[in-house]
Amino acid sequence: MTKKERYRLFTEFFQQAMPEANTELHYADPFQLLCAVMLSAQCTDKRVNMVTPALFEAYPTAQSMAAATQEEVLHYVKSVSYPNSKAEHLVQMAKLLMERHNGEVPGDFDALVALPGVGRKTANVMLSVVFNQSAMAVDTHVFRVSHRIGLVSDKSTTPYAVEMELVKNIPEDLIPRAHHWLILHGRYVCKSQRPQCGACGLKDFCKHYSSNKR
Repeated sequence: MTKKERYRLFTEFFQQAMPEANTELHYADPFQLLCAVMLSAQCTDKRVNMVTPALFEAYPTAQSMAAATQEEVLHYVKSVSYPNSKAEHLVQMAKLLMERHNGEVPGDFDALVALPGVGRKTANVMLSVVFNQSAMAVDTHVFRVSHRIGLVSDKSTTPYAVEMELVKNIPEDLIPRAHHWLILHGRYVCKSQRPQCGACGLKDFCKHYSSNKR
């Protein structure tokens, strides 16, 4: 099977099985999503969704968070991973939003990664989810699943290399949804330790399944 055929089958399957796919993080506006994505680094969405209601009630805007101290924000996020650094980044991020963007989340990649605590993955999530741009955020799920299916080559050993290969081969209008297809498939079906291959709708064209079936 060619890579082109595998991509076609992949997109056709998910357009039918999961036509509407989006983040599982809870948020009301771009600022809240940015905070949630920053908190989700090396932490589950479920845990983030447990702490953000109180956080957003206390600091609903960049202006209110920019006026807070790291210690005050830490009180709300102490149960997530790396709470001290994340609390610091949230306050610094909010301050820079106020200084440079009038408190609004920018829809530009370079402006996003210039914010404290915002890396390439977080910036791409924002561009994809909020601004519907053809950006592909590569987390551990996307990295693992795209390799297992055979969407990317074994030579793509970094998140950036995986991102470039996926963006090159997935139709531009489907990239925002494809990001979530890969994440959700990895979270619930193609799990890291025990992939549920028997219940997977991709097994007929999955490279991992084909090479491991008896």
